[in-house]
Amino acid sequence: MATSNEAGSVLNRVPPLLTDLYQFTMAYAYWRAGRHNEPAVFELFFRDNPFGGGFSLFAGLSDCLLFLQNFSFSDDDVQYLRSVLPADTDAGFFSYLKELDCSCVSVSAVPEGSVVFARVPLLEVSGPLAVVQLLETSLLCLVNYASLVCSNAARFRLAAGPRRRLMEMGLRRAQGPDGGLTASRYTYIGGFDLTSNALAGRLYGIPVAGTMAHSYITSFSSLEEVWPQTLKPCGGGDSIDFICLVKGLLGRVCQLLGSKTSLIREGELAAFLSYAIAYPQNFLPVIDSYSVRCGLLCFCAVALALFELQYRPLGVRLDSGDLCRQSLDVRRVFRECSKHFSVPQFESLIIVGTNSISEQSLSELNKKDNEIDVVGVGTHLVTCTRQPSLGCVYKLVEVRGRPRMKLSEDPEKSTLPGRKAVYRLLDADGHPQMDVLCLCDEAAPAAGVELQCFSLLGNSTLQCSITPAQVSSLRTQVFSCGQITLPLNSASESRERAQISLQMLNPHHKRLQEPLNYTVALSERLHSLVSDIKKGNSKGSNFLLSN
Repeated sequence: MATSNEAGSVLNRVPPLLTDLYQFTMAYAYWRAGRHNEPAVFELFFRDNPFGGGFSLFAGLSDCLLFLQNFSFSDDDVQYLRSVLPADTDAGFFSYLKELDCSCVSVSAVPEGSVVFARVPLLEVSGPLAVVQLLETSLLCLVNYASLVCSNAARFRLAAGPRRRLMEMGLRRAQGPDGGLTASRYTYIGGFDLTSNALAGRLYGIPVAGTMAHSYITSFSSLEEVWPQTLKPCGGGDSIDFICLVKGLLGRVCQLLGSKTSLIREGELAAFLSYAIAYPQNFLPVIDSYSVRCGLLCFCAVALALFELQYRPLGVRLDSGDLCRQSLDVRRVFRECSKHFSVPQFESLIIVGTNSISEQSLSELNKKDNEIDVVGVGTHLVTCTRQPSLGCVYKLVEVRGRPRMKLSEDPEKSTLPGRKAVYRLLDADGHPQMDVLCLCDEAAPAAGVELQCFSLLGNSTLQCSITPAQVSSLRTQVFSCGQITLPLNSASESRERAQISLQMLNPHHKRLQEPLNYTVALSERLHSLVSDIKKGNSKGSNFLLSN
């Protein structure tokens, strides 16, 4: 279940004025013409799968529903609109806005975390024309980036494989505080395991992690800065002179590894000691502030001392250079220390890799021998450097029960008319084979029964047939009469759905490079409706000549 923290976050971030001004000018024109209460239906979808891939993940639904449930204009909102709309705007319109809410709006949607494909309507929003028009920009804002960064995270997860843990650490690189918070939530849903973002952990229940930066290491210059200098054993007892214990072990580690003690930087050792005394069960330093070799020697001595006092250090972080080669060297040293000092746990200490990781570099890392257990990703994850926007659109498909279709100079911008039902056809193994868009009053496709349809191929269609082993309806009613009709999923629940949904997807469709195109098709009736509207439009109209 979603938390009250999440609801409060949405209300603060997405008030109803977070929209484009032309939504109000259109709403006014509808109101002025007496059309504002006409029943209308809009659909939200995207035109192309992101990152050149074969799929996307749908995200942002919970935020959309919380936004709708609390949609209303305050007196201050209306007063501001009075100041920016043209002076001749009828005063009655502002009274209308003061009473506006979503009590007459209904929404059906794909479950959050589902694998989705281009051209499939993710949301259907129905209600009074002026109201559902006003919702456009806010809903697009809530879905576009959430789905994009969630899909990006899923690709990173596929590149990393199932074993390696992934940590999102992009807050400082994100496009503002809201971008950072949104990224933390939806990268977790997309498959990341951890975040560095403390607020995201509080709001969304995401596991948080983090220890130290290079600045912490370089702030120390002498062992005299270490205080306190003692540490009690984990099981209790008298305090031990921790510096003395570590110094003795450091000489033995250097001897074991054939390293000179002159390599040791006193400030780095002091930083490690100070942190280990503060957090003996959470000791995971970055070891390349000066050189990996120097940092590794200091780490081994401090970690061995912690083990001797019955604590359990965590591991190390590598943040520069050849991460694969360095991780192999570090693991070899861990094994040598484990054997020599008879500390079995030492060889399984964690190695974290962070260094401007991209999807490509993560894929390449996977092809090489390495010992990296956790990968931290920031910039390329949260900024979606390969594609800045998913390009979701929100289009009118029906007014007063009559289908509406946008015909454009750019054929790819044409829309599909009419209120629809969306079905996913599955094979005998449960893999999605095709999504079929039907008019809402059509009979649903049936398992084991051949279906004639028209697959969407760019700007054209191709007649085809399919006999599904299973059929599922893709959307469910999630909002009606101003209320959310289903329990909101927590981030962890949406994450679980996303992982299951991805597991069921055929490997050909989730290849990171040159995936097989997934088929989205129109029913025969919907295809006929599109053809009829196009033919009617091509004939033109002579209404100007009528009396």
